[in-house]
Amino acid sequence: MKKAIVLGATGGTGSAIVRELINRGIPTIAFGRSSEKLLKLKESYGNPEYLTLQTGDVFQVEDVYKAASEADVIFQCAAVPYNKMEEQQLPLGEAVLKAANRLGAKVVFVDGIYPYGHAKTQYVNEDHPKNPHTKKGKIKLEFEKLIFHSRWNQSKHLIVRLPDYYGPTANKSSYLGMTMEAIAEGKTAMFIGNMTIPREYVYLPDAADMIVELASLDEAYGQNWNIPGSGVISGRELVQLAQKARGISKPVIPLRKASLTFIGMFDPIIREIVEMLYLTEEPVVLDGSKYERLVGPIPATPYEKGIEDTIQALVERNKQTTIDQHT
Repeated sequence: MKKAIVLGATGGTGSAIVRELINRGIPTIAFGRSSEKLLKLKESYGNPEYLTLQTGDVFQVEDVYKAASEADVIFQCAAVPYNKMEEQQLPLGEAVLKAANRLGAKVVFVDGIYPYGHAKTQYVNEDHPKNPHTKKGKIKLEFEKLIFHSRWNQSKHLIVRLPDYYGPTANKSSYLGMTMEAIAEGKTAMFIGNMTIPREYVYLPDAADMIVELASLDEAYGQNWNIPGSGVISGRELVQLAQKARGISKPVIPLRKASLTFIGMFDPIIREIVEMLYLTEEPVVLDGSKYERLVGPIPATPYEKGIEDTIQALVERNKQTTIDQHT
């Protein structure tokens, strides 16, 4: 990999991948809509000279094409809002794929586990049947078909699939990010879904490490890849670890179907979460053996350390935001 571009660079996964790339000394372009957010991202990483910034619209082929003209690998991390997925997911994919095909570039699509639908096995590998029963799962399956369509014959693609995630760069748009931010702020927090059933979460720095490793290997392209976490853990245990790291134990309120349905009357994004709640009752746990066969051991930061590092980073970020507001 000579040079990379990260689309959606200021989001949770995007900014984690940017950090991993610059830590490896790989010249990187951070692409996003907001110049202000991009500047803050670069400042947070110490203004490395080999990190350049580019604003643009990921839905515009020419914007992506021009920004990625010097890159040989494109990391597609830009996300669409839940309530816009039906109308925006495929157009986003089309724009990125058209630009990449013209450039002859490689593309790494960062995506989730929705296309798997209900888990048929204890551990879900990449060959697990894809029979999504939710609207978003069906859209994501169409997205996969678009990515691997034969008409993109000048570029190469791979998909990495992450479970729910957490980490210093996660934000309120992620399920667990919302909970972690509230705990870091010392406030009453909300937790989406069942807090007692163990589920899988991946620590974003670990995920970024695995994603960049796969992106560096020619043989990884043309395939789906699971990015597993550090085993399973209940929401209650996660919250206890976060509260211990913060030193404050405010209430954490689980939001189940009835609560989310009510809130969804006023919030279109929350409304769209309801159909995905099955994942909190019937967790999908990813099998990472395919990654291990190609790359080697899976980096798996223990939850206790990952949560502690996340809370400390969020607390520091909040302090800096307060300082900035008073200067």
